Amino acid sequence: MSTARSESDRLTRGDVAPDFTLDNDAGEQVTLSGLRGRKVIVYFYPAAMTPGCTKQACDFTDSLESLRGAGYEVLGVSPDKPAKLARFRDRDDLTITLLSDPDRTAMKAYGAFGEKKLYGKVVEGVIRSTFVVDEEGRIELAQYNVRATGHVAKLRRDLGLD
Repeated sequence: MSTARSESDRLTRGDVAPDFTLDNDAGEQVTLSGLRGRKVIVYFYPAAMTPGCTKQACDFTDSLESLRGAGYEVLGVSPDKPAKLARFRDRDDLTITLLSDPDRTAMKAYGAFGEKKLYGKVVEGVIRSTFVVDEEGRIELAQYNVRATGHVAKLRRDLGLD
């Protein structure tokens, strides 16, 4: 049985956020439930060190201090291995937490992996998505098929932070 969510079964406000334990770029495990009591922005992106994903990660890094000041932690999740995430962090001076989901378990649980259109063709892959998890571990905001450029600014507006 597949654990992937269908488009009609996507997460929405009030749903319990699926818990996960993933390795960060240093090989240390990070568990979502370990961040209870804080709001957490979990965003899924296709690949480290690609232009769009770099722009999005840099935008989150640039906003991290003000997001943390407002009570948010940021977790960026991709299928990349920890070593590649470490190179990504070093190359672009990223300060957000980067997590590795090579088997796409967390992505599937959040509906952030599946069919998508890429250059007019239907392919299976990472669906660029962002979720805000509240202090109790529930989905506060779920955004699918977001754009890499300008997304952090839009998210900040959606959260009333600008």
